[in-house]
Amino acid sequence: MSGRLLRLACTAAIAAGTALAPVPANAVPEPGERTVAELLTDLQRLYREAEQATETYNATEEKLKKQKAQVLRLDTALSRARLSLHDSRGAAGRLARQQYQNSTNISPYVRLLLARDPQHALDQGHVIGQLARERAETVGRLTGSEKKADGVAREARKALDAQLTLAARQKRDRDGVRKKLRDVEELLSSLSEEQLRELARFEEDEITEAQDDLIASGALSDKDRKPSDRGDKAVRYAMDQLGKPYKWGAEGPKEYDCSGLTSQAWGHAGTPIPRTSEEQWARLPRIPLKELRPGDLVIYFADATHVAMYLGKGEIVQAPRTGEKVKVSPIASNPILGAVRPDQDSEAR
Repeated sequence: MSGRLLRLACTAAIAAGTALAPVPANAVPEPGERTVAELLTDLQRLYREAEQATETYNATEEKLKKQKAQVLRLDTALSRARLSLHDSRGAAGRLARQQYQNSTNISPYVRLLLARDPQHALDQGHVIGQLARERAETVGRLTGSEKKADGVAREARKALDAQLTLAARQKRDRDGVRKKLRDVEELLSSLSEEQLRELARFEEDEITEAQDDLIASGALSDKDRKPSDRGDKAVRYAMDQLGKPYKWGAEGPKEYDCSGLTSQAWGHAGTPIPRTSEEQWARLPRIPLKELRPGDLVIYFADATHVAMYLGKGEIVQAPRTGEKVKVSPIASNPILGAVRPDQDSEAR
């Protein structure tokens, strides 16, 4: 662990697509002016801000995917509506030609009076009435097709405008993540190897203390709970990803961010869940920490910007942050907000 934060300094730069550069004089205060605890607080804040920006980007990405699907659906519907309109106009054109060819100045009433066979004339009138109704239906279909095509076209234009707006927002969110990662790089690159080692030791001690306090509080059950069938599948999937690098916005199979790992694990288990940690916290059933079983999700920070999967015995599997890899950690690695269960209705084995 001694070189862990030093490795982060390099890998964070690679993840952001930039190289470590000398820090501007006014970018970061002189390291000697701050204690290790203050440096770690700053670093953790920057990581949190980067992860928050990442989850915002992920949420926009999900909305954009749905909007693109909506645009595609409406484009297909518009093509069908235009084809239907073309057919209706063709039928209306044939109707107009027939009316022109069969036009006469003699009214149906006069034809009936002059007919040699009134009954035959009445039968013809019935046929004429049927044709009139069919013509009315043709005109009605044309009018309906025109209205439908116009309506679908308006929807399609609105959907496309929404897609373009989301695409612009996605670009801003992406730039926001990159800026946050640059802030991390600047702080890390300003530190010596000894300071990085001190930070790593300090962070480890902090996590150990938080874990001991959590266990001593009795917030976790000492009962060895069994996962549900799908929870077991989700856990096995997540554990198969151990050692794969964290990358913001990634959903596998080679790289993951925190919610990318949990959403993919549960998706492969047959229970699709929301993509982001905020949505997982907002939409999935919440459970007390005492009821945690393997496969449940632990949500971190007051704004639900980090998520991990519970393994049991006070441990989680997570994609921690830029520069690290999917790994097993103590559940108290970050401040816990709460826990959710994607398969609340499934009984444990």
